Amino acid sequence: MIKQNLAIYSIPILYEILKELETDLNYNIVYITEKKKLENLDLSNFLVITEKKNLKLNNFLQIYFPLKISQFIEKINIQFIKFKSKENSNINIGKYILNINSRTLTMNSNTINLTEKEVNLILYLHSSNKPVNIKTLQLEVWGYRNSLESHTVETHIHRLRKKILSTFNLDDLIVSKKDGYYLELSKNI
Repeated sequence: MIKQNLAIYSIPILYEILKELETDLNYNIVYITEKKKLENLDLSNFLVITEKKNLKLNNFLQIYFPLKISQFIEKINIQFIKFKSKENSNINIGKYILNINSRTLTMNSNTINLTEKEVNLILYLHSSNKPVNIKTLQLEVWGYRNSLESHTVETHIHRLRKKILSTFNLDDLIVSKKDGYYLELSKNI
């Protein structure tokens, strides 16, 4: 199991306690005493524990004393889960950011809400390195097993393009060719 990185900022007693427990915990623990060192470190892979307020960090947990160590460890684990979940939920798709947890597509400060099918459609097209035909999309995204004539794929793509056009004033993400649909990422970078 991969150890998580934990930085204790200006709480020496907490650092000492956690250092004693380090072999039983799944954390690499470091101690930081100076704000300047904290600001100069690459903390993208760390959860910072502190009593201090108003730190401009994305991944920190402010604690208050007294605290129960079991509840504290639980809070740390929850923060790591939230951090990993947030980190893994954003996918860059050209100049767009697709958040699969919140089901949103964002470019600059504009955001549109997506349905689950729209997210799955974009993800499937994103994972393909060639155009995907309608039959494959019906099978893989919608789960249709029969060969009934349906315009579900075309209708969903039309609605999604309409959303993208009305919010971003662009209609260049999903492209259709005679051999299927694909994401145009070279124009979107």
